[in-house]
Amino acid sequence: MTVRKPAFVAVDWGTSSFRAWLMAADGHVLAETRGPEGMLHCATTGFAPVLTDHLAKLDAAQDLPIVICGMAGAKQGWVEAPYLRTPTRLGALHDGAQRVDTPGDVRILPGIAQVDPAAPDVMRGEETQLLGVTEPNFTGLVCIPGTHSKWIRIENGNVVSFTTYMTGELFSVIAQHSILKHAIEHEAASPAANDAFRDGLQRAIAKPAGLTASLFSLRAAQLLGFQQRADGATRLSGLLIGTEIADASARYGTQSVRLIGAGALGQLYATALAQAGFDISIVDAERASQQGLAKAAIHLWGATFT
Repeated sequence: MTVRKPAFVAVDWGTSSFRAWLMAADGHVLAETRGPEGMLHCATTGFAPVLTDHLAKLDAAQDLPIVICGMAGAKQGWVEAPYLRTPTRLGALHDGAQRVDTPGDVRILPGIAQVDPAAPDVMRGEETQLLGVTEPNFTGLVCIPGTHSKWIRIENGNVVSFTTYMTGELFSVIAQHSILKHAIEHEAASPAANDAFRDGLQRAIAKPAGLTASLFSLRAAQLLGFQQRADGATRLSGLLIGTEIADASARYGTQSVRLIGAGALGQLYATALAQAGFDISIVDAERASQQGLAKAAIHLWGATFT
């Protein structure tokens, strides 16, 4: 029986969430802790106390190195880890890691920036997921759904271009602060890949430039008795995700795509991508983060793990 010993702590520090894992040298998760203490919370409490509290929950030894990805490295974060510029080799992310002036060895991984005046874009946290689910010489397209969805083109292990879509945020804003709030049942379960979702998806893919008209017709169709309020959230989700996929298809083509997703949202994207003609392979989003942090840790401290 293999006995795995703790080798490092991996942390995914988001805007509104914190996740940490006690990990063995081979990337096996030995223990985990999570909470709502994201970057916004730490703006008032500080980052060090939050990390100390979660390390205690993990029962992590004080001398274990710690690798962090996400918003802890933003300008408003703990220590800024400046963006690497595209094209960026994923296997070299650790070269941009910034060490935190705190007891122990704590490193924060950088994000990636597309410094192009015609298509400026940034990511922070997703690059670590990409590292986790791609081979060193991977070439292909990756989609990461979320509040701000990412589509990333990778060539021979290098991030060469990417596009961010505010699909998740738009859903929230429209559902809560527009006239369509009267067309959405807010107590309903998360949108599902049902007929209403597929209808919205098909409409958006067929006429993505008509999104704003399709949005208003959603409300009008309910007022005139053609559609039900119970389907409002799923139809809205279909319209927004379909518009995103239509644009991504125009930019990158309809091809094989590696989908880094989880839960209901991951299933919606899997359904949508398949309906749009993509050949998809699905990877769990949390496992992607764990694997990416583990790969970075091995690059940073591999010699000390054995």
